[in-house]
Amino acid sequence: MTEKSVSLENVTKHYGAFTAVNDLSFDVAKGEIFGFLGPNGAGKTSTLRMMLDIIKPSSGRISVLGSSSAISVRRRIGYLPEERGLYRKMKAAESIAYFAQLRGLSRQHAKSKAMELLERFGLQDFANSKNEALSKGMAQKVQLLSTIAHEPELLILDEPFTGLDPINQQTLEDLIREQRQAGRTIIFSTHVMQHAERLCDRFLIMVRGRKSFEGTLAEARSTFSKRIHLRTNASADAVRELGPVASLRVEETAGASAETSYEITLEEGADPQGLLKRAVAAGIVLTRFEQSGATLHDIFVALAGDSEDETAAPPCPVMEAAE
Repeated sequence: MTEKSVSLENVTKHYGAFTAVNDLSFDVAKGEIFGFLGPNGAGKTSTLRMMLDIIKPSSGRISVLGSSSAISVRRRIGYLPEERGLYRKMKAAESIAYFAQLRGLSRQHAKSKAMELLERFGLQDFANSKNEALSKGMAQKVQLLSTIAHEPELLILDEPFTGLDPINQQTLEDLIREQRQAGRTIIFSTHVMQHAERLCDRFLIMVRGRKSFEGTLAEARSTFSKRIHLRTNASADAVRELGPVASLRVEETAGASAETSYEITLEEGADPQGLLKRAVAAGIVLTRFEQSGATLHDIFVALAGDSEDETAAPPCPVMEAAE
């Protein structure tokens, strides 16, 4: 039986008359990268804060690392909040060492770990720079290193890619993969699908506080409509008559050959091979027929594209790190 790092059962969170999270249940297995996806206002941050026992659910049960309260196992957790914040006058190395000490490392071990991490991520020249003097990307790296310095079993990262340039985004992706290879569990929230598509073993999509999908990318693709790219001299109307076509878009028209390239989205459950067989039976000549599955972006838009941003949850204090 797969060991669970996090489990939520029928969790709901109300802020007065506003329901931020509605009857949410899911499990995160030990050692996996789990993406927590949804548009702004979907309830992602409220859910992560309930996991960490920063705020209490209105109803339902939460288990983190086998405990009913993340507070009791907080030294085994690393948390990067959505709201970035470092002590401005503290130096970079001091910041990392300080948070590592709060999580149980000795002073000497914390200092050596801070310098090791800074050197490893190319920030050794800024070890004695005050946080207020660091660029936004550097400061975010320092905060992330403060999150992992004590080598937590569970990493919870709330919108970790926000504000990072492409190079630092790649560095963070590499770091997340490395943490998984070390046997750690990573949960991260994002509304940027490319990161989730590259990183996640499984993911959950939230819309208006509810779970819309949970599973692997392959499972999501099998659920949603397939796309066909074809080239033919047939008209768009003739192509539409070949089968259950949900949408058709002209990709390119080649003047000399009078051929047109189409992108077709099939209706849910339709068989692409059936469309091909009907084209052959109708005598339609195809010079290209290529099938592609839906991207995570396509799936996300299909589930959340018509959702409106909900009123954000009220601000909450950061989880108390000290005992």
